[in-house]
Amino acid sequence: MFRPGSAVKRKQQQAKVAPAQSKQKEEKLPDVKDFLKDRDYIGAITLLDCERKYANKHDIKTLITLAYAAFHNGDYKKAMDTYDDLMRNHDYDRNLHLYKACCLYAECRYKDAKKECEKAGDNVDGSLYVRLMFHLSHKLGEETAIMNYHQQLTSSVEDELCIAALHYLRNHYEEATEIYKKLLLENRDFHALNAYVALCYYKLDYYDVSLEILAVYLGINPNSIVGVNLKACNHYQLYNGKAAEAELKVLQNNSTTGNIFQDSDLLRHNLVVFRGGENALQVLPPLVDIVPEARLNLVIYHLKNDEVNEAFKLVKDMEPVVPKEYIIKAVVHAVIGQSEDNREHLAIAQKLFQLVGGSATECDTIPGRQCMAS
Repeated sequence: MFRPGSAVKRKQQQAKVAPAQSKQKEEKLPDVKDFLKDRDYIGAITLLDCERKYANKHDIKTLITLAYAAFHNGDYKKAMDTYDDLMRNHDYDRNLHLYKACCLYAECRYKDAKKECEKAGDNVDGSLYVRLMFHLSHKLGEETAIMNYHQQLTSSVEDELCIAALHYLRNHYEEATEIYKKLLLENRDFHALNAYVALCYYKLDYYDVSLEILAVYLGINPNSIVGVNLKACNHYQLYNGKAAEAELKVLQNNSTTGNIFQDSDLLRHNLVVFRGGENALQVLPPLVDIVPEARLNLVIYHLKNDEVNEAFKLVKDMEPVVPKEYIIKAVVHAVIGQSEDNREHLAIAQKLFQLVGGSATECDTIPGRQCMAS
């Protein structure tokens, strides 16, 4: 039977319990797994550093997670220092050498990365070792080794991605796209593959198609630096620098720490391009060996400012691979040849122009025809 006042009593008891439960919820410490799930690597690093400092947590799991977060945050030095700490243990995991090699690779220290791989020995993750050595062989120009490691790759997703990445680095964008599309059909939840396909289409000058595919990825990861930057680059090619820069503002608006444009080499480089060369001499020289396009854009800046000798210093030892590199090197030689009436430079320019204009892939393109005219 219902008794008057019993409901009131229950509510009073609940009221006493509720604040306690709420307080308990508030006092619960954040979990590093939550930070990693949200790709908040700065948050994960901050929490792990606090645990090391105040809770004296120096166990292997804590250090491995810290190195992982530091690597994904782009702080390769911190990651390597952490791996070095772990390798001071007598019976450390030899795979740590491979993880450190990944950091060295990311810092473009390819010879050091190869030496670190070789320290790992036999009892390690063989598939990671092969993938690392495959890409290091490419960076070091060791063609025989590339073929050797290529034969050791399997049909696993990781190995397929590794092959696609090498195709991309060698400017074989159609081959890379085929692999990415195949993997995307088999793994619909691998959303980053959309960004990779979009990047290939950008390189193939299909800017509208690139934007269409990229929209799928940005719909899931709207604050991705890689995704937003690629969208801005497409807008630069389709419209102008102002339109491109406007696309980047979303990153600054959503950033919670510092100036995101100063923290990213890629964004700093692209802002120089979008702004027609503004701050080129301050930004581009340190990036020449980090961002592949930095050298070419610095050459263009020097040419526009009649600094031909500075432009020549940057291209004289450059071995062209893609049409843009052939064209820019040819232009530099042509300018020097005309200004100094130097037949040697003019002959080099002519040869480079003919290589582009006469190639099967470029002969019917606008740059190809311009090269033949030149």
